Amino acid sequence: MSSNDGKLLLRTVRGERQDRPPIWIMRQAGRYLPEYRELRASVSGFLELCYTPSLAAEVTLQPLRRFDLDAAILFSDILVIPDALGQKVGFEAGEGPLLTPLDEAAIARLSPDVIVERLAPVLETIERVRAGLASDRTLIGFCGSPWTVATYMLGGRGSSDQAAARLFALRHSEAFAALIDILIRASTAYLVAQLKAGADVVQLFESWAQNLDERAFDEYVVGSTRRIVEGIRAEIPGAPIIGFPRAAAALLPRYVAGTGVDLVGLDQAVPLGFVKGALPPNFPVQGNLDPLRLAVGGDQMARRAEEIIAGFGDRPHVFNLGHGIIPETPVEHVAALIEIVKGRR
Repeated sequence: MSSNDGKLLLRTVRGERQDRPPIWIMRQAGRYLPEYRELRASVSGFLELCYTPSLAAEVTLQPLRRFDLDAAILFSDILVIPDALGQKVGFEAGEGPLLTPLDEAAIARLSPDVIVERLAPVLETIERVRAGLASDRTLIGFCGSPWTVATYMLGGRGSSDQAAARLFALRHSEAFAALIDILIRASTAYLVAQLKAGADVVQLFESWAQNLDERAFDEYVVGSTRRIVEGIRAEIPGAPIIGFPRAAAALLPRYVAGTGVDLVGLDQAVPLGFVKGALPPNFPVQGNLDPLRLAVGGDQMARRAEEIIAGFGDRPHVFNLGHGIIPETPVEHVAALIEIVKGRR
């Protein structure tokens, strides 16, 4: 981990309020950028791009060459962990990620001990980005949280209700607990390695926090995240960690109280006023402009961005979207949003 001098976003994660919120954008390195699409066309597959450090570093840095963002986020994917564990992972155009679903026997064959070795190309990408990133910009590493990654490993793809994973957890509780334990150990080792390679802060993406009752949320989401946070800090005391439990809704306070993360990401459905009453005073937050507002742009985007900045003005705040930027987003809308957040228009 490098010095945090001048790194506005890192200081915010650590609990310091700033004169204006730092800004980065989820999926800021990706399909809405023409330079990304050109580079993506030069390789045979998405995972090849993730595992080629020179190309992945270039993609990571592309948005910072075009926009005045406060942070770079590693270009990779949450499914590199199941891929490194030996599960077959593919990405099909128009289909999204496709995995060979696990059964109890396949879970028993997984080992987290190979993670750091097999994901060495990703760690090299971090080193390359660190070398090419301005000293006042924060570098964010990440991985998927165990519950979210497990939903893909058990269901074979994304789904609206995560029914395959939820049913497996209820019917095969011991095997499911073993899978979560493997993912906790693998994620902890991977994030520690990212921090040692040069990431300033890491983010845990809990993309499928919805559809769980409170007991399952406490066990699968809060409990596993807390174990990762504790494991990282046992290796790197004080490591700064962001948690993003998308669609946690009324369970958001449980996540903040129980996980130990330094800052929580908010999706666009979280009301601004809810945060004031539900989260501790001065607890840092990140978010939460609707990605579709950015895609449409104009006055409605500007008004909502200003409402968000004002709504979180009483606490440390990192400006971001409520989820990832969509591919149809015009690049000029991104530039306009950054100007608004930085108070230039």
